[in-house]
This record gives sequence, structure tokens and C-alpha cells, in this order.
Amino acid sequence: MPQINLLPWREEQRKERKLAFLAALGGGTLAAMLATFIVYLMFSSLINGQQERNETLKAEIATLDKQIEEINNLEAQKQRFISRMEIIEKLQRSRPEIVHVFDEVVRTLPDGTFLTGVKQTDRRLKIDGVAQSSTRVSTFMRNIDKSAWLRNPELAVIETKKDQALGSTFTLFANQVSVAGEEEAAANKPRANRQGAKK
Repeated sequence: MPQINLLPWREEQRKERKLAFLAALGGGTLAAMLATFIVYLMFSSLINGQQERNETLKAEIATLDKQIEEINNLEAQKQRFISRMEIIEKLQRSRPEIVHVFDEVVRTLPDGTFLTGVKQTDRRLKIDGVAQSSTRVSTFMRNIDKSAWLRNPELAVIETKKDQALGSTFTLFANQVSVAGEEEAAANKPRANRQGAKK
């Protein structure tokens, strides 16, 4: 019976399998490296895109902050203009008041009394004068109390000197009535009443 030596054939087959395994291992490693590189590129592209979007958002936010600051400045300027307009309107309404006040001082001044000085600080009037008697000063104060433009007379000093032929010197204070303030109060009162009625 003939004898066949299979060792060289098996050795050849083993070498081929080894080469195929090494080739498959190299191919798998290469494929894994290629896949890793592709994934890295994808993530890198996504990160770069997100960073660009973040930068765009930061620029937009900075622009909006500037616009908000400008709007706030405009609001502050608007409030200042409104305050100035209100002051101007109040001054325009109160401009004729001083004329009425001096006219009222003359009207309330009784006979036998004359003034030596009038000084105004805000709504407070200081009136200096000379009267023939203290009753004339009392009449002057009563007239002030009934006046539409003067209120709350307060006698500070009344002095009678022996060498003074004209009578007694006096100093009294009175408050000026602001018609503009009363108009504002009257205008605001119905509004407050309406709000109370709504509640």
C-alpha cells in the first residue's frame, strides 16, 4: 500500500490560515482606525459648528444688551423730560398766583395799617408792618384767615413803643394757597374715587 506524506500540505494550509488571519486582523485594525478617524472628524465638525453657534449667540446677546441699555437710557431721558414738563406746567399754572397774593394782601389790610416789608420763602409769607392798634392787627389776621389766597396767620411779634406815634409794629406769618395744587388734588380725587368704585 502506498504511503502519502500529508505534512507539507498541512503546513502549507496552516501558513495560509495564519496569513489570512493576519490579513483579517490588519484589515479589522485598519477599518477600526478608519471608523475612529471618521467619528473623530464628525464630532470635531459638530463641536466646531456648536462653537460657531455659541459665538454667534454671544455676539447677538452683546448687541441686545447694547440695545437694552439704549432703551433704558431713552426711558430715563423720557422720565426726565416728563418731570421737566410737569414742572413747567406747574410753574405756568402758578405764575399768576403771586399777583393774586399781593392783591389779596392789599384787600385784607385794614384801615390804619400799612406794611413795611413782605418776604416769601416757598409758600410762607413773612409780613412786617405798623398798625394804629393791636385790634387792627387782629382784624388783619381775621381777614387773612377768610382769604382765598392766604391761610393760617400766625403773629410772631407785636411791639408798642412810647416814642412811636404811629402805633404798634408787628410781624406775622401766613401761608400762600396754591390753586394749582388744589386743582391737582381735585383732579386726582375723582380718579381715586373711580378706582375705589371698581374695587
